[in-house]
Amino acid sequence: MTPKIATWLGLLLTFGVLADAFLTGGDNLLFLAKKLFELIDWVAFWR
Repeated sequence: MTPKIATWLGLLLTFGVLADAFLTGGDNLLFLAKKLFELIDWVAFWR
């Protein structure tokens, strides 16, 4: 991955998190974090 692509991806991710925080109060990000935690727990169970 080139530094240019990494920079754009980082900016896009930052913009997405900020947009979610301002538009929905972070509800969507919290939902995704909870689902990610459940997925990690489920994968660890099958390990």
